[in-house]
Amino acid sequence: MSEELPSGWTSARLAELAAFNPKHLASMPDATPVTFVPMAAVSESSPELDTSQIRPLGEVRKGYTHFSEGDVLFAKITPCMENGKGGVASGLKNGLGCGTTELVVMRSLGGVDPLLLYRFLAQPSVRREAKENFTGTAGQARVPVSFLENLELPLPPLAEQRRIVAKLEQVLGKVESCQRRLAKIPALLKRFRQSVLAAACSGRLTADWRAENRNAELVPPRPSNARAIVDVDAIVDAPERWRWLPLVSLCDPDRAICYGVIKLGSEVLDGIPCLRTSDVKPLRIDTEGVKRISADISAEYQRTLLRGGEVLVNVRGTLGGVAVVPRELHSWNVSREIAVVPVSGVDSKFIAFWIASQTCQNWLSGVAKGVAYTGINIEDLRLLPVAVPPLPEQQEIVRRVEALFALADKIEARYAKAQAQVDRLTPSLLARAFAGKLVPQDPADEPAAMLLERIRARKGGISDPALQTYPEPEPRELKVAERPRRKIISKSVQTSKVNRKIM
Repeated sequence: MSEELPSGWTSARLAELAAFNPKHLASMPDATPVTFVPMAAVSESSPELDTSQIRPLGEVRKGYTHFSEGDVLFAKITPCMENGKGGVASGLKNGLGCGTTELVVMRSLGGVDPLLLYRFLAQPSVRREAKENFTGTAGQARVPVSFLENLELPLPPLAEQRRIVAKLEQVLGKVESCQRRLAKIPALLKRFRQSVLAAACSGRLTADWRAENRNAELVPPRPSNARAIVDVDAIVDAPERWRWLPLVSLCDPDRAICYGVIKLGSEVLDGIPCLRTSDVKPLRIDTEGVKRISADISAEYQRTLLRGGEVLVNVRGTLGGVAVVPRELHSWNVSREIAVVPVSGVDSKFIAFWIASQTCQNWLSGVAKGVAYTGINIEDLRLLPVAVPPLPEQQEIVRRVEALFALADKIEARYAKAQAQVDRLTPSLLARAFAGKLVPQDPADEPAAMLLERIRARKGGISDPALQTYPEPEPRELKVAERPRRKIISKSVQTSKVNRKIM
């Protein structure tokens, strides 16, 4: 392995470079304030910890992990480990901390910069290998300390380590800044789409169209289904020429708004595809992985066999899914969590846009029943107020909304591509750093092998005069058994030595 390393580098096990899980001195007063770090205070993407919690040492001395300023923390339990949780202790109260027992603590012995060790452990390749070495049961799987102790770290000279850390902090800071900006895009696109729907359902989107098409007339409602609606202000202000009607009056008189199959039964390989709430997304249907049910079960629910053009609305569990059924889903069925709205005489997409708008969703949430399992009654859905424009204006609204949504989709695709590229940057930069390709080597740097030998000599208790010029590590608290014993000299021996000096 050493032949593959850059000049001046060596390879070392982490057990040679760090002390694992040290403890605070037993003599430290219980009243000493220390930083407390639960797992929630450990970041998945940054070495910084949330150090806002302070507790007396006596309260957290037992049953918690101990660490000090500069120690490297590694989350060992699933899924925190896979998610990248870890950090470098900094800004601790009195330089001391205690935290969750699901952390492995590594204290550098002076041969490896703590931030470099943190970045090494943050590599996806290291996390994947750690996962392969999990022990324990599912949900409680952990990385054993022995795995970390035996990890081989490509060790640069100490001076180069510092250059690597400085460079990584610089470039990864830019990557994180880019990620923060990208993270805002999904919320912006969501607000944009909702703003488009709000403008469409209030008539603002087609105000110019109405000015140019004053002669357009509203398609009259079906008197047999029409019902008076009193509180239309709960939805949205609409143009005067739009007509307020309940949703039921806009449906095929021969088909009722209803929900589908109550018990789907087991999966049937060649059965009838049956849509569930997980398949009905906001303004689209995801047919990948759809469940197939027995044709006999589906036949019992003829009323919800799809023909194409119906509007589907999630009415149980996770609300908000609304979509128009495409013609190719003819003869499919739906589960009881989905209501089928067989609209007629109006544009199905306009009705879907209306129901998907935030104001309409707020109205539906207001009539939703239940706590543990939220749902909308079919009768409430039938009475949903709809402001109906003339059919030509409905079609113009659909055209404009789809054009604006297509623009948002393009931006979303570009965002996804950019996000994928940025996500690859950090692993790539870390790989370059530990391959010696991030910063130039300096022949004047002391080789890492010499550094490692001095650490080994110190751990072996061998006197080494060169240690006087070697940068000392952060003070390491010794366990009680490790503390050097003071040589005790009897009083008689001391008196004898004094007499000899006098003589």
